[in-house]
Amino acid sequence: MSIFKRLREALSGGSEATLLLVGLGNPGREFHNNRHNVGFMVLDRLAEQLGAAFTRVQNEALVTKAIHNDQRLLLAKPRTYMNNSGRSVGALARFYKLQPEQVVVVFDDVDLPFETLRIRASGSSGGHQGMNSIIEHLGTQEFARLRVGIGRPKGRMETPDYVLQAFSKGEQEVLPLLLDRAAEALLAIVEDGIEQAMTRYNRSEM
Repeated sequence: MSIFKRLREALSGGSEATLLLVGLGNPGREFHNNRHNVGFMVLDRLAEQLGAAFTRVQNEALVTKAIHNDQRLLLAKPRTYMNNSGRSVGALARFYKLQPEQVVVVFDDVDLPFETLRIRASGSSGGHQGMNSIIEHLGTQEFARLRVGIGRPKGRMETPDYVLQAFSKGEQEVLPLLLDRAAEALLAIVEDGIEQAMTRYNRSEM
């Protein structure tokens, strides 16, 4: 069975299905507005739209539950720091008896221009340490992901320094629209399945 078919079944399972939506970032006030934390920002925006709040800690993650279109959703923001995100995601998946195709991860991507979204049904980490950790702990690359483009640093700035900086003033003006669109993309995966969401959102423009 193809990954697309398994995802379609997992994402259209009615009231019995549970989906784990994970946003990646680093905990702590000092990291709050960093580019590396855009996964957290998207999950915060989605929770707000669903009328949910991150008030509970489980398996080293801030979690909240919501229902959308008869789908039971678990939203999670790992508190393990980025490079160990898989420890929390793997534990949550095991606790709720979820298959990898029931997991969707949102994270920052320096290889995509700022404002760009890319949905994929599976794939490598692309060098992202948080995704490396999740792949290791789930034991597979066969889970969906939403990559949020943050662009590459200009000049001689090193990538680790760049991702741990706050968005520029110009980027901050556009950021709310980007977060809204990313949250909509996650709901499109829930509502319509991965293939339709890819067709709709895998474009360069907002």
